[in-house]
Amino acid sequence: MKTAVVTGASGGIGLETARALLADGWQGVCLSRHACPLEGVRSIPCDITDRAQVQAAFAAVDRVDLLVNNAGFGISGAVECTGEAEMRRQFDLNFFAWVTVIQAALPALRESRGRILNISSAAAVFSIPFQSFYSATKAAVESLTCALRSELAPFGITVGALRLGDVKTGFTAARQKSGSGDDLYAGRIARSVAVMERDEQNGMPPAAIAAAVVRAAHKKHLPPVTTVGIKYKLLCGLNKLLPLSAVTALIAKIYIPEK
Repeated sequence: MKTAVVTGASGGIGLETARALLADGWQGVCLSRHACPLEGVRSIPCDITDRAQVQAAFAAVDRVDLLVNNAGFGISGAVECTGEAEMRRQFDLNFFAWVTVIQAALPALRESRGRILNISSAAAVFSIPFQSFYSATKAAVESLTCALRSELAPFGITVGALRLGDVKTGFTAARQKSGSGDDLYAGRIARSVAVMERDEQNGMPPAAIAAAVVRAAHKKHLPPVTTVGIKYKLLCGLNKLLPLSAVTALIAKIYIPEK
């Protein structure tokens, strides 16, 4: 039986991904601070920002055929008013911890000639105002994905990213919001965050993302980046056709509405 390791599978997209992979016949292993509630999934308590914990977790796994990097969180606020600790924490979990997980998984993935799937976001393409650091982490994830794809190809390891749009999960409530400087920005921070939260709560169900992960796990010729959802495929296609200045202006209009 093939084994899939999913980070952050205690809830949301990770939980539904673990559920879908289990139904598809995979042996599931969850790395997260909280246990995955699914029967039949092996949960290994692990803070992926702690290298020693990550290494110990993979030492306890006999086989890895698929790694799904999913764990993460978001912060919002003005760049000007974001503290160094907050921005570093955003990158520590959403990017550097993923590198740590990949490094620990690679010996097993090399043996199985397995696959890495990184969960990205349309924010990697459309940098969202007042969510700049989250957007930057996802852009970094896609850049890492493409570089790894070339580096690991000689070992038979395939690497790809799934670029998501808005998804209705607990991610919205967990976002670390800062309204610092909102008076200076004439209320634009609060209005922008309200747009984000509305879109997320009207977004795709996490089960749709889980289904996309299963399809990507089996796809013979996996693209470097796969955009999930027709709406977001159209938007990302539009991004290739329009000048960057036009795209940036459009995103600002959407995410910074007038009073």
